[in-house]
Amino acid sequence: MHKFLLAASLLGFTLHATAADLLDTVKQRGTLKIAVEGTYPPFNYKENNQLTGFEVELAKALAQKLGVKAEFSTSEWSAMLAGLQAGKFDIVINQVGITDKRKETFDFSEPYTISSPQLIVRSNETRNFKSLNDLKGKKLGLGQGTNYADIAKTVGGIDVKTYPGSQEYLQDLALGRIDAALNDSLLIPFIVKKTKLPLKAGAPLGELEKSGIPFAKGNPKFKASLNKALADLQADGSFTKISKKWFDRDVSKPPVAQ
Repeated sequence: MHKFLLAASLLGFTLHATAADLLDTVKQRGTLKIAVEGTYPPFNYKENNQLTGFEVELAKALAQKLGVKAEFSTSEWSAMLAGLQAGKFDIVINQVGITDKRKETFDFSEPYTISSPQLIVRSNETRNFKSLNDLKGKKLGLGQGTNYADIAKTVGGIDVKTYPGSQEYLQDLALGRIDAALNDSLLIPFIVKKTKLPLKAGAPLGELEKSGIPFAKGNPKFKASLNKALADLQADGSFTKISKKWFDRDVSKPPVAQ
């Protein structure tokens, strides 16, 4: 009996030890399967029916460093991490905040953006929303399943409205159906500059947040290679070039460091 258990245990260990690292799978397949929303400008969105944006360019550059092709899938944010957990894609690159809770389920790359939550309001807004406390009794729009929902819920009395993506709640904000929205501070200059929606930046909220690239746990070779690819893009100037194209600065560094 003991010998049988020992043999079974050793067999299990052998199977676990020889399980392919995600890097081997990606290399053998020749593609890196990447999930993005596809509706989250300037990070990832469609223009003339083609995916573009900061994270799309970054993902392509990372895949090239890994020696494979980038293969994109689009998914609503609310289902994206569940899809990653189910193995539908290899990575998600969609401004995923690195949180302790998410680290229980996924491993992350080194951070590639540093930003903060910030309110978005209509351009003709005269009410001075300086904090979430000022939104008590008001309607606040944000993406379903985002960190921002957790932030908003720390203050009671706010009527939180969740949406599949930023396009929907920004449209509702412009139409006056909600009083403010909450999203990444990096998103707002693009909205103001590139869209025709009558919106502007509101007050910044909370601490600086770091976003990284999540993937399934237990893939040390993939993690090392992904971080090396990021570091190489930083070292050869490619990351800064892509970042400045979309944000006029290096978003891997805090705003105060610019």
